[in-house]
Amino acid sequence: MVKMRDLPDGSDARAVANRAADLVTEPQPNEPQPAEGAQPGGAAASEDRPGHPARLVFASFLMLFVELALIRWVTANNVYVTKATNFVLLASFLGIGIGFLNARARRDYLRWTPVALLLLVAFVLRFPVILQSLNGAHPFQGLNHAPSLPQPVSLSVVFLLTVGVMAGLGQGTARLFVQFRPLSAYRYDILGSLAGIAAFTGLSFLDQPPATWGCIACVGLLILIAPRIRWWQILAVAAVATLLVLESVNPAQEWSPYNKLAYHQTHGPTGALYVSANNIPYQAARSLAVMHEQKAFYFYPYRHIAKAALGNVLIIGSGTGNDAAVALSQGARHVDTVEIDPLLVRLGNRHPNHPYSSPRLTAHIDDGRAYLQDTNKHYNLILFALPDSLTALAGQSGIRLESYLLTEQSLQAVRAHLAPGGTFAMYNYYAPFLESRYASTIEDAFGRTPCAEVGPPLGGRSLAVLTVHPAGPVANCASFWHGARIGPATDDHPFPYLPGNDIPKQYLWMIAAIFAASLLLVRVGGGSFSRMRNYVDLAFMGAAFLLLETKNIVQFALLFGTTWLVNSLVFAGVLLAVYLAVETASHFRLPRPALLYAALIASLVLTWIVPQESLVGLPIVARFFAGSALAFAPVYLANLIFAQRFADVATSGDAFAANLLGAMVGGVLEYVALITGYRFLLIVIGVLYGLAFVTSRFLTKRRAGGVTGMRATAGVR
Repeated sequence: MVKMRDLPDGSDARAVANRAADLVTEPQPNEPQPAEGAQPGGAAASEDRPGHPARLVFASFLMLFVELALIRWVTANNVYVTKATNFVLLASFLGIGIGFLNARARRDYLRWTPVALLLLVAFVLRFPVILQSLNGAHPFQGLNHAPSLPQPVSLSVVFLLTVGVMAGLGQGTARLFVQFRPLSAYRYDILGSLAGIAAFTGLSFLDQPPATWGCIACVGLLILIAPRIRWWQILAVAAVATLLVLESVNPAQEWSPYNKLAYHQTHGPTGALYVSANNIPYQAARSLAVMHEQKAFYFYPYRHIAKAALGNVLIIGSGTGNDAAVALSQGARHVDTVEIDPLLVRLGNRHPNHPYSSPRLTAHIDDGRAYLQDTNKHYNLILFALPDSLTALAGQSGIRLESYLLTEQSLQAVRAHLAPGGTFAMYNYYAPFLESRYASTIEDAFGRTPCAEVGPPLGGRSLAVLTVHPAGPVANCASFWHGARIGPATDDHPFPYLPGNDIPKQYLWMIAAIFAASLLLVRVGGGSFSRMRNYVDLAFMGAAFLLLETKNIVQFALLFGTTWLVNSLVFAGVLLAVYLAVETASHFRLPRPALLYAALIASLVLTWIVPQESLVGLPIVARFFAGSALAFAPVYLANLIFAQRFADVATSGDAFAANLLGAMVGGVLEYVALITGYRFLLIVIGVLYGLAFVTSRFLTKRRAGGVTGMRATAGVR
């Protein structure tokens, strides 16, 4: 459609321009016709109809709610997906994009969505992937100790079924979407997405299991399909709800905002409370007597500290309470524990020694790095106690919950919180390169070589306790670390578990497979790619915006912690900035696109000049305002550009599909950060928006020429 930004909506001049664009984009005989029940006419020529806004808001709510639920639920049941970070997110974008490409097609994906959802739920529950042991050639198992499916088979089926579910929901939303003017449709879509974020955040706060998510999704799906509900659709959603209820009523399983936690208690002289998280063996709460006998490493740091010096102790990653029980038994006068998962602390009340009930202990439910940034207390001993969350941040990023805790800047913050003569220790089962990386990081942060006490191996890893005393050599140390130096993880490159700054081969194979499958599925399920050729600039915007959103998520994770609440608030903040941009574009005359692009690039340059680590030391209020300004100003400006462009599209379904599929490409480009760090993504974002500007100008000129030619032809007739 010709861009007529100088003409107000509803003017006669705009109506003439819209009609000219409708002639240009008049469907050809072989193009898909409107689906049954869809409203005729182009999106730009449509009028908002009474009653439809609520349906579009609801459809958008349901689409985002199901996407978030699938990211949480599939990851919790399939260990392969845990390692593939944004795997489900990419499948969701692909499915929604295909759905929007079929906004007016005869083929009906929505009616089959209950079946696709049932197949996905049944497959994931019937063929889970469980990490049974760190030892042996076949560590992964399925149900009842049966071998797990091969990784390519498992991931392929999950990917295809997720695409199928989201394609149906995307089509149901798209059919409503194209009944409105583009900006009105986008406004309602954002409102629905905000509602989806709010609903899922509330359910996370209440520790609700999949049964609750599933019932909401199933009822919502029937509402979206109504009034043409078939008996087999009702049976399918009833089966989905039944399977999820059966999964959720397991008395020895609970769902926190981060993990599916399964636990069982053994009794006898060596009894313990064993906990697994997302199908991975995680923790075991043991008595002090058993730890002395089986897990003596818990006591290693106290060999180097006189009991009289144990005033305040800080334990980060306290889990079910083993470390706290040891600290109290060794004479600590007060213990502060920090644990990000509230359910683990609740399970810690079953610990044989009940450390969380001690009046000498204060439990903090928080992110470890955030606690260090916000507290003004100093400690005689600070422990990083087996911090290994196994959980990726939001299912969207390569960052795990503890990634920012294990960087060089984090250990510098630890040193700043040590009392005079204080000691720091960290322990875990480390791969060889990890032990060297953390020892090197300690050397850099504290200026001293750590004491290294190595224990028995486990699954190719070695137990190591690294202890450092900034005031001098560690007392009573039998062996100081003397391995090969490996560069530390940093706040810009927070990937301690990667041996080098590269993309692992398994990621490259996965990306290649997803790319090939996406091309095939879009062609088969969405039709000709040529339908999106007029919206290439929107695809570039989608890729850039996904990276911009990722950059904001990781930035706020550093500034305020990787908690589920911070993550949800960032998503909500992004959507609010988008909504404000849409309202601005709807009510005010915007500057020329070149000026908006210039302002956007300037905001990205400012964000580059002010690195995020410079904000960490600010007071929390100043940190919030500074971080929000740097994060959301580019989001707002980017969406002013998008809104200005999207307001004039001829076919909003195809345009939105191009934007979504571009976002999927952005999700793949996110892996560049594994090589360059997250700050470099600002350059990638700038390049993508530059490409969007160039292609937009080209497309605008081509559309203007097309309208002129059509007008001349119409005059001859």
